[in-house]
Amino acid sequence: MIAGIEFGGTKTVVAIGHRDGGLIEEFRYQTTHPEETLAVAIEWIRQRGVPEALGVAAFGPVMLVDHGEDYGRLLATPKPGWAGFSLSASLRTAFPGVRLVIETDVNAAALAESHSGAARGLADVVYITIGTGIGAGILSGGRLVHGALHPEFGHLKVPYFTGDEFSGVCSFHGNCLEGLASGPAIARRWGVEASELAPGHKAWELEAWYLAHGVLALAAIVAPSRVIIGGGVSQAQGFHERVEAEFRRLSSGYFGHSERADYVVPPILGQHAGIRGALLLVASD
Repeated sequence: MIAGIEFGGTKTVVAIGHRDGGLIEEFRYQTTHPEETLAVAIEWIRQRGVPEALGVAAFGPVMLVDHGEDYGRLLATPKPGWAGFSLSASLRTAFPGVRLVIETDVNAAALAESHSGAARGLADVVYITIGTGIGAGILSGGRLVHGALHPEFGHLKVPYFTGDEFSGVCSFHGNCLEGLASGPAIARRWGVEASELAPGHKAWELEAWYLAHGVLALAAIVAPSRVIIGGGVSQAQGFHERVEAEFRRLSSGYFGHSERADYVVPPILGQHAGIRGALLLVASD
């Protein structure tokens, strides 16, 4: 049996499925404290058998560099109660001998969209999510990117939109990309949730500006063949077209690989990208 878990900031998804990312059964529930959240996932899997392999897609920051004692330990996450918690320790105790692969939720989503989604067949892909925070998963040359840590795209510093004096909401950096353009940033800046803003609202001009600067940095550093943007904020009408148009204005035609149509696109797999990527992790590891 192959199992997967996606730990998100607001929801957790647990599933059994196939090594090709295909889902057999899944269950979604609210992410609460770590012990309670893990207990629900572990019990759900146990009721269906003993997994041979378990792929985990987690919000970050999370330690992924090696498979030692720190593997799967949450780092300085703003999610209350989760900093320092070890996903691997809990899961290895529950399922001794299981082959465990842990990744970021955005890296897992990038893998899934490359396998059977909006970037099918492409080996150089970036998946960005914009919701409670902003993150990016990077597939480069067919391999998921890590350094001493995994990419922390949301904490990139971007230039201010002319006249913007908003101080940002990031508890660590204030006015980083996440602090200026995440869901909570929109709510703080405009006094309403992103879903309540009209398509012609000034907010979307600012969102396109800030995200396009982020895409510009990615184009310059990792040269993706396609950039996928998901998450609740990206569901606004015309969002991807706005970001792509602003990116093209900023890039001035320099990045030849990004000149083909539909460079910035929405995901095809939607809310299943992360959990399908978690299942794919055990095949790609």
